[in-house]
Amino acid sequence: MFFDSLWGLFSSDLAIDLGTANTLVIQKGKGIVLREPSVVAIHSETKQVLAVGSDAKKMLGRTPGTIVATRPLKDGVIANFEVCEAMIRYFIQKVHNRRSMVRPRVVIAVPSGITQVEKRAVRDAAISAGVREVYLIEEPMAAAVGVDMPISEASGNMILDIGGGTTEVAVISLSGIVYSRSVRVAGDEMDEAMVNYIKRKYNLLIGERTAEEIKMTIGSAYKLEKPQTMEIKGRDLMQGIPKTLTINDEEIRGALAETVQTVVETVKIALERTPPELAADIVDKGIVLAGGGSLLQGLDILLREETGLPIILAEDPLSAVVLGTGKVLEDIELLRRVSI
Repeated sequence: MFFDSLWGLFSSDLAIDLGTANTLVIQKGKGIVLREPSVVAIHSETKQVLAVGSDAKKMLGRTPGTIVATRPLKDGVIANFEVCEAMIRYFIQKVHNRRSMVRPRVVIAVPSGITQVEKRAVRDAAISAGVREVYLIEEPMAAAVGVDMPISEASGNMILDIGGGTTEVAVISLSGIVYSRSVRVAGDEMDEAMVNYIKRKYNLLIGERTAEEIKMTIGSAYKLEKPQTMEIKGRDLMQGIPKTLTINDEEIRGALAETVQTVVETVKIALERTPPELAADIVDKGIVLAGGGSLLQGLDILLREETGLPIILAEDPLSAVVLGTGKVLEDIELLRRVSI
């Protein structure tokens, strides 16, 4: 007990958005202190961690045979336990300036469709990384708190959180989730769709970093006012040599259509299953978009057309989940109400 309180003095409590694409950390009283890609580079034989975060992301698709750059989370859940544990430990120590004595309390945001086994994996990974206590909060709830939705009132609030691995839509009332739907289709699937499209149409193989760049530069869900083009580089599959070609926004929109449609259908199903009183509130308030995937150009316009509801893009969609997790960390009463 004495040691626990002693460790508590050395450490600051943390709020972690453990995302498939990026991990964000808030330190109590200091705001966001870390924003890094969820990537780890390890030596394939010794299993030694060589780089984490931005340094490891630069290695994606560029490593020799002895080094593997990997993302320990897939579709919002842990795909590689040991690597995820090493990543959490690295981020905690980085925030605490490499002090190994620290044992913070942490609140971690997890997808709403997560199973009991997957919840236990997140808890165990955090405990193994040296955390004293772990609380879990569902990502849509965290995002709703992060964008200052009046979640404790008796009225319907709808949030759509599109991350790297999962798209989640939730209707929240009285600090609880009335209905939620989570599909494992999000930013990563958009990247994959572009890799496959360019491979099929142009016989050109591009890496996932290039695909992400295309999505962020000319990717769109709705026809743009001005046509956009982009030059991309990859390997010609017929001749085996590097090649450059120019693609336009219309082709990329076509490549993304199926993934975008899945997101739209997820929202429609959620609206169909929302109790009528809460649905009436959503007509007035609209749907709030959060997560990196919501930054896809024209997605808000498409959703407005498909649902006929007001669509509001969060002020800082990329940080909505971690900001909400941070607010929950500061308010112990709210933490008791919303943790799972």
